[in-house]
Amino acid sequence: MTEQPLGTVTQGSLSEGLEIRLYPDVSVEDMRVGKFLVVRGVRSRFFCLLTDVSLGTATPRILANPPHPDDDFMRDVLAGSGTYGTIELAPMLMFTPTSATPRSTDNTSLASFEPQTNADLELLPVKTIPAHFSQVYDACEEDFRMVFGWEDDPTRRNFAIGRPLDMDVPICINLDRFVERSNGVFGKSGTGKSFLTRLLISGIIRKNAAVNLMFDMHSEYGWEAMKEGKEVSTVKGLAQLFPGQVDIYTLDPESTNRRGVRSARELFLSYDQIEIEDIRLIGLELGISEASLDNANILYGEYGKNWITQLLNMNNEDIKNFCLEKQGHAGSIMSLQRKLMRLESLKYLKSACPHNYIDELIQALDAGKNIVVEFGSQSNMLSYMLATNMITRRIHGNYVKKAEHFLQTKNPVDKPRQLVITIEEAHRFLDSKIVHQTIFGTIAREMRKYFVTLLIVDQRPSGIDNEVMSQVGTRITCLLNDEKDIDAIFTGVSGGGSLRSVLAKLDSKQQALVLGHAVPMPVVIRTRAYDQQFYSEIGVTDWQGLPDDAVLTAASIARADLGF
Repeated sequence: MTEQPLGTVTQGSLSEGLEIRLYPDVSVEDMRVGKFLVVRGVRSRFFCLLTDVSLGTATPRILANPPHPDDDFMRDVLAGSGTYGTIELAPMLMFTPTSATPRSTDNTSLASFEPQTNADLELLPVKTIPAHFSQVYDACEEDFRMVFGWEDDPTRRNFAIGRPLDMDVPICINLDRFVERSNGVFGKSGTGKSFLTRLLISGIIRKNAAVNLMFDMHSEYGWEAMKEGKEVSTVKGLAQLFPGQVDIYTLDPESTNRRGVRSARELFLSYDQIEIEDIRLIGLELGISEASLDNANILYGEYGKNWITQLLNMNNEDIKNFCLEKQGHAGSIMSLQRKLMRLESLKYLKSACPHNYIDELIQALDAGKNIVVEFGSQSNMLSYMLATNMITRRIHGNYVKKAEHFLQTKNPVDKPRQLVITIEEAHRFLDSKIVHQTIFGTIAREMRKYFVTLLIVDQRPSGIDNEVMSQVGTRITCLLNDEKDIDAIFTGVSGGGSLRSVLAKLDSKQQALVLGHAVPMPVVIRTRAYDQQFYSEIGVTDWQGLPDDAVLTAASIARADLGF
């Protein structure tokens, strides 16, 4: 069957995009923002994203005297000549076949080109535009494969994250490119960020692209998670999909046991593991001033790693005597003492810990285990930020030493495993006021230097420092409404202005705009369903024939709430 063109190029520029006039038999209502179209020039094929749709008329007189609503004949007469639809395309990639490129028997056409493997192709950034009256076509399966590859490509680790809005063709991201830089999953509350994050991490584990450390604020990644809908049901977590490859550590064993999580390991931290940087990160949550932090440095210089224990045991007279000897400020130290007393409410924080749980966690990562750290009832921002920072800082320090050793020996055996650290509410860690003094800002700016990257999950990207956002390699963005958040998504993105309308027109569920390092060009997808079929395709367990996701009865929910 011969493909039918949708329209023809009438005008445009490299910077502003192309204007296409649709043919009379093409309905403008079939043209959706975010659609993937192909312009076939004389020598090159241009892969484009539809960014706008509009209506045009040949003369203003038609608008001054429009046909009657019941006059179908006049509307048909005007269609295509007097009235027409136009679309605007943003060219993203171009491909120019060479003499060595496989071609169809019709050498004058690019229409039936079929790539053999991704390695045979060279897709280039657009540096020119097609000529007047070049024809525009719907992208076919070969076009999608040509640009985004396919999952079983032997030359690279591809993972299907979703499908185009109007076709049943997988859209793949390159996981090797994905994990080598810090990445972000963004979208307002309720758009499916957690499900999308779980999809991505499942792909990384399945393809063995990296090891993962997930700080699971709301206990959604480990064993199971609640599924949205009228019925109260659950979906399987990573530990069920990949038994033996995912370990769960919990900061609240009681909560974990109540939810029936199997084989979770306890994780405790101690006061002597807290450093000034950790306190600086939670300074806003505790209301700690810069003067108090300066005095904390004096305490640390005197007592070393036991400075918090010593401070909490001081009375007012001890503080005054200390300040006379060490030139501290009594008022600031007393204020710091009062603020730090809030830490005593954290279940996982002990005065002293005989076992170093962070070292145990690092050893598990070195062995190739993927780690989920659950917070249970300790999911408030103070608790989440403190534990996440303490653990991440030590893991990063360990990776720096291993990376430096690898650079010295050049021995592949010494190369550290690539590590992806997932954090939620990322703007709390990457705010411009503190990002230059925290380990998360350091990791985001270093990119792959020490084999550690971030996967940041957030609903307020405008709260993240601009320098950090410019370093985010791949951005997977669900619906956002706030103009500041939309602006932040396109920080450091060339041609981001033409994509704003695409992002603003996404559905509130299961749609996302993917752009950046891991995909050749921006694309709008309907995200892959996280269901029984996905379990069978991605997990190491054979889920075929097993019951679907559990539907919880009211009685079972009540028992769980009561702790049974």
